[in-house]
Amino acid sequence: MAKPMKLRLGVADDPTQLQPSLSDCLAAMLQQAGPLITDVLKGLETGVTATGPRRVAAFQLPGVRSAILALQADADAIQETFVRELTRLVYEGGGKDQTVAEVLRFEDLQLFADEELDQSIEIARAQQEVALAVDDTLPGLDALVSTMLGWRTIQPGLNPVRPDVFVRALQFALKQHVTDPQVRDAVITPAAGLLGVNLRRLYRELTDWLRSTGIEPAVPLGGRIDKSTGASGKTVTDTAAKTLLTLDRLRKLLTGDFDPPKKAEFLHTVPASMALLQDLKKTDELVKRLEQRARPAPVPAQPVDMLADVGRPAAAPPRIGAQLGEEVVQMMFDHLLDDRRLLPALKRQLKAMEPAVHRLAKEDSRFFSDRTHPARQVLDRITQRSLAFQSEQDPGWQQFIASIESASRWLESKVVDAETFGELLDQLSAQWQDQDRGSKQKREEAAKALLHAEQRNLLAQKLAAEFLELVEGLDVADFVRDFLRNAWAQVVADAQLSCTDGSSDPFGYRALVDDLVWSVQKTSAQRGRARRLVQMIPGLLQRMREGLARIHFPPELTQRFFDHLITLHKAAVQEGRDPGLQQAADEAWEEESQFSDSEVEMWLDGVEVQESGYVDFPGLETDLEHVASPEAAQKEAAQRQQEQRAAEGEAAGDAEPVAQADELRVGTWVEIQIKGEWVRAQLTWCSPHATLFMFTAVGGTAHSMSRRTLDRLRSTDHLRVVADRPVVDEALDQVAQAALKNSLDKKA
Repeated sequence: MAKPMKLRLGVADDPTQLQPSLSDCLAAMLQQAGPLITDVLKGLETGVTATGPRRVAAFQLPGVRSAILALQADADAIQETFVRELTRLVYEGGGKDQTVAEVLRFEDLQLFADEELDQSIEIARAQQEVALAVDDTLPGLDALVSTMLGWRTIQPGLNPVRPDVFVRALQFALKQHVTDPQVRDAVITPAAGLLGVNLRRLYRELTDWLRSTGIEPAVPLGGRIDKSTGASGKTVTDTAAKTLLTLDRLRKLLTGDFDPPKKAEFLHTVPASMALLQDLKKTDELVKRLEQRARPAPVPAQPVDMLADVGRPAAAPPRIGAQLGEEVVQMMFDHLLDDRRLLPALKRQLKAMEPAVHRLAKEDSRFFSDRTHPARQVLDRITQRSLAFQSEQDPGWQQFIASIESASRWLESKVVDAETFGELLDQLSAQWQDQDRGSKQKREEAAKALLHAEQRNLLAQKLAAEFLELVEGLDVADFVRDFLRNAWAQVVADAQLSCTDGSSDPFGYRALVDDLVWSVQKTSAQRGRARRLVQMIPGLLQRMREGLARIHFPPELTQRFFDHLITLHKAAVQEGRDPGLQQAADEAWEEESQFSDSEVEMWLDGVEVQESGYVDFPGLETDLEHVASPEAAQKEAAQRQQEQRAAEGEAAGDAEPVAQADELRVGTWVEIQIKGEWVRAQLTWCSPHATLFMFTAVGGTAHSMSRRTLDRLRSTDHLRVVADRPVVDEALDQVAQAALKNSLDKKA
């Protein structure tokens, strides 16, 4: 049995002095992995060999019994497999090998083989067992681990030791050592139950240990809804779906297996081109062969019910595909109408469109399998555009809902098919394109400016490496070294990008670096140096001021740099003859650099917003100025170091960077807190290297920001994700989850 973790308790002790790192936390949990799987195997063996209530009847089947006894006999190998796989998943964040059950998407079902569907059901059942066992201890652990990851709010999906990681490791170990799928299916659920019981104890001990060391738990996401969206997250329940909808049937619906066969026609038996039968004799032979075909036997006459209603044909039983399609559409609309992100007026219009979609789905199963189907596109475009509005009083809402009402009335008067929805999509697109023409042009201009900013930053990074190599081994002050690799690298990069004649140094800013480095070296003293400095300094300072003004470098940082530089130059010209001036130069030389990465990056955040020429969210500019203050910069630098440690890890085996685990994609809707109010906006542009982002709100107002600012807003819960996927796709994913649940119930 696993040894309990030692708690650090005592009145005289300061628990915060020895706070564990994330690496310590993961190592402590992985140390318990071996005893954990051993307890699971012992529990399975007990179910086979015990008598009375502890004896499991299902384990007495010959194949299952022998497999469990074989597992116990091979316990060391299974333990090694489980620990190795668990270690890999934990240190990879559990995100690179996600199972079918965890990321079950409606649109992917048609690609699944039978084995993959069985595996998804198998793992989902195991996850259910473990989730039921740890539901009371997991939230507390999530809060503490989120703090260690650098988050202020609880992020359950980023917990490296969350339950589904253990379930996947268990499933992997069983798959390696139990080759018979039926036996594995009989074993995995009881094994998951035993895993959950032991994991609950480990979670409780780990939580108590972390709390005893003084780690503060992260706070819940205030006002946020499931998984960073406004979706209700409730599984759609439907009586018919419980008996009809399963993963296997849903996959068949997507692949068209339920589509009725097309009626055979005579033309299908004739070659497409009659040019191949120009010979009349061959044509006659073809006709004779067609006439000689065996005719189908006549259908026996059915007795006539004279009492039946005249003129009313007997209703044919509905096809299972038609029933299933109707249920899928019904469940999809139920979820849309339950989505709290959609406003009531829009839900009423969606309800009015529902009958038309039902009629279409009965005749065209491509609605389910093809995301580009016009009907799917209409629903997608309507729901996604509606996310721009938080209330029905927002500017532009009345114009938007009027276009939807018109579309709904237009559908009622048409014969519904794919072409009808295609016409409707063209009409809506044309209306919205006219409304967005002005803001679209502004976005394109802003994106062009931001793209230039990213190119300048990337080029500046290469130049910074060159400048550092240039001063390597030279006796140069730290503030000059930092100035060259930060500010002046931006100046040279901007000059090179703005040049159109192919020159690599159009304004001589690159060549100026050599003169600057020579002028500030202590070891450069030689005959005639003072005279050369007197001739060089005026032009050098003038061109440097010109270059810094070109990139809008902050005046206070500019003045601070030149004050120090001029002090060094004066002392060099005096060649030590003025003790006071030499002392001031020595102090400037030894002073800590004011051109650190945090100061310059904060300036870059602001200047890139200005360069975009775009209307910014009011209030965020002040926020940037505040962070650029010395006190705020120190606090920001400390926070960045903490985030960097959490991302990179204090050991080689730490988890992957947290920032990469939840990337925003173009099209994502977010809410940004500005002066105490939440503003809804959409990520409309991202630079090729994902260093700059642009969000657009209702009316075209937007804000451009760097990745640094974006990460800071997210970590402080000032930016929340509303929808990172199309709303209709989420609704259909709920249908897939319901099918998975029904499959579990049928196999239980």
